[in-house]
Formats: sequence, C-alpha cells, structure tokens
Amino acid sequence: MIEQLMNYLGSEKFFSLMQATVLIIVGFLVAGIAARTTYKVCLKRFSQHHATLNRRLVYWLVLALFIASALKQLGFNLGVLLGAAGVLSVAIGFASQTSVSNLISGLFLIGERPFQIGDTIKVGNTTGEILSIDLLSIKLRTFDNLFVRIPNESLIKTEVTNLTRFPIRRLDIKIGVAYKEDISQVRQVLLQIAEQNPLSLDEPIPVFQFLSFAESSLDLQFSVWARKENYRELRTSLLGEIKIAFEQQGIEIPFPQRDLNLSKDTVELLQQNRHDKT
Repeated sequence: MIEQLMNYLGSEKFFSLMQATVLIIVGFLVAGIAARTTYKVCLKRFSQHHATLNRRLVYWLVLALFIASALKQLGFNLGVLLGAAGVLSVAIGFASQTSVSNLISGLFLIGERPFQIGDTIKVGNTTGEILSIDLLSIKLRTFDNLFVRIPNESLIKTEVTNLTRFPIRRLDIKIGVAYKEDISQVRQVLLQIAEQNPLSLDEPIPVFQFLSFAESSLDLQFSVWARKENYRELRTSLLGEIKIAFEQQGIEIPFPQRDLNLSKDTVELLQQNRHDKT
C-alpha cells in the first residue's frame, strides 16, 4: 500500500495534478488582484456601475484562463470541452428564454444608464437603494431593510423613477384650509415657515399654489426644494411646523362634514319604531 502511494506520488499524473492545483490557486489570487486593480482604474473614469461590471468581467475572464490551463495540464482536450460547452449553451438558451431576455435587457440598461449603484429608484410599488446591477437583474434594499431582486426585463417594460438622479428635489405638500381663511395670510405663514427651516433651499424659491375649491376646504399646494439627502427629513419637519403655525395663527384645517336633514314624517316614523321596540 505504501509502495503504491509512493509510486503515485512520484508519478507524472500526480505531478500534473499538483500543477493544476497550483494553477487554480494562483488563478484565484491573480483574478482578485486584477479585478481590484481594474475597479480602481475604472472608478476614476467611469461610474461605479461600470467599474463594478468591468471588475466582474476581468475576474471571471482571468479565472477562466487559469482553469483552462489547469484542465489542459490534467490532460483534458479543450477543443472537445469547448464544443460541448457550445452545444450546452444552445440547449440552455432554448430552455431559458426568460434569462436571455433579461440578459439582453441588462445590456440595454448598461448602455442607457438610467441609474447607477447607490441611487434610490421606484419601480411599481417598490422603492429602494440599488445595491448591484447585474446582467440578469438588479438588487435593491428597501427603506425597511428588505432585499428585493427585480429582473431586467421588468425594468425595460415598467416605468422607473430615479429619485436621486439630480442633486435637489421638490417637496409638494397639499393642504386644505377652511373657506373663511384669508389665503394671503396662509401664504405668508407658509413662506415664513420655509424661510426659517434650515433644510429648505432659497433657490429655487418656494411656490404657493391655489389648486381648487373642494367640498369642505380650499385646496392649496406648497412646494419647497431640498437637497436629495434632506428630502425626507424636510418633509417631516415641515409638516409638524405647519400644524403648529396654523394652530398659533388660528388657521383651520377642516375635515369632511355632512348635514343630515330629516323630514317630519321620517322623524315620526323613527319615533314610532323606537316606541314599538320598547
């Protein structure tokens, strides 16, 4: 047994196996170094999205070269393997048309660049920060820390809103006040609130709009601009400040009310029904 083991350790087959193992280990190391270097170089000239894709491409390309060399060292015929891989790829392509569609959609997204890693987007009822953009799908993290995967084909067919593409955003607050209120006073109060809030931008200036005469209120809209990173904080602070200011100024925010008028016959009928039950 020991003699057989010693013969195997000294054989050419064992030597080829060791060489293949070393090639694979070195391949992982070289691929990692090449990928990190590519990422740093691309990050200086391209977006984080494209730098990440190039890093992955370089990593798997370098690793594939080393694996191919290792297989050749073990005596595998690479021509036969490539032919088998081609046939397998065609079979997989017919069996997974959805994946091919997602792949093609991913290429369109890469070329169009409607968003990048770190952006916050809204797709349907899902809103979250982009963690990664891959050839088949993108990965999001929602505000309540949920992981969401969205196929690229869905992104091509659906309206996608990029909430952080531009440095500033407009916050629209719809408010209803009672018909008895002075619109000029309401406007002045709102503008003063925006002026005193440190998160509200002076440029573009806040906008006050009279929208419509509703059933129980005068509908207004107050629009304020903020930096994208301060949007949610500004919304929370403004709503609280508006409520406090309206209470101090005696400005009424009405709620829907209905007056119910009953005829004399209806009142008598209700009284009769109550009397019968007693």
